[in-house]
Amino acid sequence: MTTCIGMIGAGTVGGGVYEIIMNRLKSSSATITKICVRDANKPRDFQIDSSITQVVTDVSSILNDDSIDLVVEVAGGTTFAKDAVFAALKGGKSVVTANKALIAEYLDEIVKLVDEVNADKSKKAVKFGYEASVCGGIPIIHTLQSAYKGDIINEVSGICNGTTNFMLGKMEDGADYDDVLKEAQDLGFAEADPTADVAGHDVRAKIAILAKLAFGITVPIDTIPCIGITEISVVDFAYAKSMGCTIKLVGTAVRQSEFGEHDGALSVYVSPKLVPLNHLLASATGCGNAVAVDSSNLGTASFSGPGAGRYATANSVVADTMRVVNDTCPSSPFPMLSSRIDIDNDFVSAFYIRISFQDGLGIIRSVGDLAESQGVSIHSILQQPITDRMAADTVVTTEACKYSQVKALCELIEKEDFALSAPVFFPMISDY
Repeated sequence: MTTCIGMIGAGTVGGGVYEIIMNRLKSSSATITKICVRDANKPRDFQIDSSITQVVTDVSSILNDDSIDLVVEVAGGTTFAKDAVFAALKGGKSVVTANKALIAEYLDEIVKLVDEVNADKSKKAVKFGYEASVCGGIPIIHTLQSAYKGDIINEVSGICNGTTNFMLGKMEDGADYDDVLKEAQDLGFAEADPTADVAGHDVRAKIAILAKLAFGITVPIDTIPCIGITEISVVDFAYAKSMGCTIKLVGTAVRQSEFGEHDGALSVYVSPKLVPLNHLLASATGCGNAVAVDSSNLGTASFSGPGAGRYATANSVVADTMRVVNDTCPSSPFPMLSSRIDIDNDFVSAFYIRISFQDGLGIIRSVGDLAESQGVSIHSILQQPITDRMAADTVVTTEACKYSQVKALCELIEKEDFALSAPVFFPMISDY
């Protein structure tokens, strides 16, 4: 029996999905019979077999077609795409999507809808696949759904955005932020408005999804602390190099642990991190992605690969599609459910703080006094040779403390006469 697929969207990823399913697999078990696009006359960079596949501009042509069993949504966005996905599920059609923003924003509603539809045992169950929504071609979703059932996950952390990883890599080689951003835009890695990438919003949506998978709890994305890369400079990389580290934009979901027991509240956040060069996450270069999962049984396991691109992302969409076709897709998109974990996004970490200052007497003493006032213990003070006394930098690293404490400390430092700007601060991986 052939599963008929209706695909919404025919851009970069959609074209890859079509080519893999129709040209490479050529499977008798699945075929794309309709594609919904905004402009049917727009030239495509892939060939559509019009004898098999009809191009339509009205999504209801797919949603109301009883011959279509599965809807693949690769259009993106959270308005039109949401309406189409929800209507497909309500209509008894399974859905495969690469839309991380949609899933993160409407996570609980999607789970509830799938459960409601599948409560009617007289009808075929619908499935919801979303492998391509996080880390493109890395099969991290399916891994967390199936490979940790007898394990307890303590932490999931990942480099989940190829654009910012590319940019930070260039900055590590000495390039300025503005030049790197333009290069990323010229290469098509970054959008004309790069906010979703550089401000960390893309990673925030992805880590919310991974947190739900790993810990069974929904963390509203608007409660997740999110620090992007816009304030990072080559100066930070110089200090990082002196410490045997690099800087990566990392999404983190971790159970807090005072004595290593990992049974505390769940903290979820996005921030640049100072990462030791021998850490698993430091190995992700260029546009690559990497995820590290720490668990009771396995210790730390890592997963790396391409985080974006036509065929990398399309491969994950097709993998989900074939799991639906072969009835091996999980019945629940988020098998782990828990209501016993508290959420506390005032996370605990050692921190890196860069202070830009006009040189003078007593600056370090003042910083120490302010740190003491906020209960922050200083671990070390680093100073590159001063070449301009009117514009210099120093770095303070802290012992483990709360995000709120360091944030308050930096706000106080910014008010001091010697401060030239707000300090740049972000967490460090210091216990590796």
